[in-house]
Amino acid sequence: MNGASAYPTLVLVNGNVLGDDGRHEALAVSGARIAALGSTAAISALATAATETIDLAGRTVVPGLVDGHAHMDREGLKDLLPSLADCRSIEDIVGRIAEIARSRKPGEWIVTMPIGKPPGYENVLAGIAEGRFPDRHDLDRAAPDNPVYIRSIWGYWRSDLPLVSIANSAALRLAGIDAATVPPAPSIEICRDPRNGEPTGVFIEANKMPVVELSLMRRAPNFAPADRVTALAASMRAYNRAGTTSVFEGHGIAAEVLDAYRKVNMAGGQTVRASLVFSPAWASTSADDCRALLKSWGHWLAGRGLGDKWLGMAGLYGEIDNSVERTLRSAAFPQTGWAGFHYDSSLPRDALKAVLVEAARNGIRAVGILPNMLDLFAEVNETAPIAGQRWVLGHIVNLTPDQVRQVADLGLAVTTHLTAYIYKRGSELVEKLGSERAGEIVPLRSLREAGVPISFGSDNAPLSLFHSIGHAVNRRDKHGAVIAPEQALTRAEALECATRGGAALTFEEDDKGSIAVGRLADLAVLSDDPLTCTPDRIAGITADLTIVDGRVVHQR
Repeated sequence: MNGASAYPTLVLVNGNVLGDDGRHEALAVSGARIAALGSTAAISALATAATETIDLAGRTVVPGLVDGHAHMDREGLKDLLPSLADCRSIEDIVGRIAEIARSRKPGEWIVTMPIGKPPGYENVLAGIAEGRFPDRHDLDRAAPDNPVYIRSIWGYWRSDLPLVSIANSAALRLAGIDAATVPPAPSIEICRDPRNGEPTGVFIEANKMPVVELSLMRRAPNFAPADRVTALAASMRAYNRAGTTSVFEGHGIAAEVLDAYRKVNMAGGQTVRASLVFSPAWASTSADDCRALLKSWGHWLAGRGLGDKWLGMAGLYGEIDNSVERTLRSAAFPQTGWAGFHYDSSLPRDALKAVLVEAARNGIRAVGILPNMLDLFAEVNETAPIAGQRWVLGHIVNLTPDQVRQVADLGLAVTTHLTAYIYKRGSELVEKLGSERAGEIVPLRSLREAGVPISFGSDNAPLSLFHSIGHAVNRRDKHGAVIAPEQALTRAEALECATRGGAALTFEEDDKGSIAVGRLADLAVLSDDPLTCTPDRIAGITADLTIVDGRVVHQR
C-alpha cells in the first residue's frame, strides 16, 4: 500500500483500480485527493465511522475523462426546445406543432429542434413518409396564429450537408422575407414557389455552422441567458454520466456562455471542471489595434490565466476566416446560437499573426483548430519562440510526416475528434488523399512516437469520449472500412489520451488525469473494463459512478 492516510473521507473497495503504477483492488480519498492505493483489506482498515465506503463489486475505476474539445454547453440546450424526433410524416410534424401552439399565446414564437432523429440526424427525408420537408403552408395549418421556426442542425452533428430550416408565413412576415428577398450569401438558398416566386419557408444552406438563423431569421428567439444557465448545469450532468470530469474548451467561449459558467459555479452547481479559452470578439481588424489591445488588457490570459481548478480561463483562440458567412454570423453578436463562441474571433491573416506574436512575447498560449494555423504558428515562432508554451492545434484531420515533425518541433499539443475524422469521414478522406496517404489521417501513432501530447475531443458529437477511445483502437469507419490500422493505439494508450492527454492541455497532467497518491480524486467507475472488453463494446461504456473532487456527482 502507498501513502496511507489515517482519516479517509471515502474508500472504494473490491474493484479493479487502474493506477499509474498498475492495478489495485481499492483506493482511499481524503478530501479532494487520492490518499492511498492498495488491497481491499488494507484500504478498509483505514476507514473510520465517518468514512463513506463504496463496494465496487469488481468494477473498473479509471481517472475521470478530460474532454479536449467539448462544447459541453450545447448538450443541455438540446432539451430546451420542443423535439420533433418521433415525427415520421409531415402530418406528425403538423400535429406536434399544433399541440405546442395550444399552450402558447397568439403571436408567441414556436421554435423547435430540427426534423430527424438525434444525435446524428442522418437521412432525414428517408424518415418522413412524404419524402419532402414541410413548407410554410404545412406549418400554417399547425399554428396559424403563431410564428413558427424549425431550426437546422448544428452541421457537425451529422457532417453531411445541406442544413435545412423552415419558417411559417407569420415567421416570414416578421423576418421581412418575401419574393424580393435576396439570399445574403451564395451558400444560402431561399426555396421558392415556381408559380409566383414567393418563399416556401424552406431554407437550404451549404454551411456546417448555421447562418440562416443568425441572419435571415434573426427575429426568431435564440437562447436566453437563463436558458444557458439551465442548460449548462444539465450538460454537466450528462458529461458526468459518460465519466467526464473535466473539459477544455479549445474553440473559445463567448461572453454569454462565460456568464452561464459563472452563475453555475457561484451557485455551487458545477460538477465538471472547465478550462476555458478566450474567444475575442474583435471590434477592429487592424493589426496595430488588435496587438495594442492584447498588450494592454491581455496579460491576464498568460500562463494558467485566471481562476481555479474548477473554472479558469487562459489562452487565446484565433482563426482566419474572411468569408461573408462569418460576417453574417458575427452580426448577431452577442448571440452565438449553437456555437457558444464568438465568430468575430477571426482576423485577417496579417492581423492575426501580429496578435499571436504579441501573445507569444507575453506568454499567452494560442489555440487554433483550422489546418492553416500550423503554418501560421511556425511563422510566429520565427519571430517570438513558442517552445515550452504548449500552444494547441485542434481538430487534427490529416498531417504529413513533415507536419508531424513540425508539430513536435513547435512543442504543440494536439486534440482530435475521431468520431468525425475516422468514423464518419474515414473512407471519404482516404478517397480524397489516396490510399497511399491513408496513414496521414489522424496519425495517432506517428504523433505519439514524435512525443506530441495527444488528447481526444468529443466536439459534442456525441459527448462520450469512449467513442474516441474505441475509434483510436479500432480505426473503423461507419462503412466498416479500417482506416490506416498502423496508426492505431493500444487501449491503454487511447485511455491515456482521454485522461492525462486532456490534462496536458492545461499543464495539469501531474494533478489530474491519472490515479496516484496526491492526485485530484476525479474518478469514473465504469460499466465495463476498456482494457479487456471486446473491441466493439468500448464505445458503449458509460459511468456507473463518477467522482469529482472526492465527491460523488453521478451514480447510476
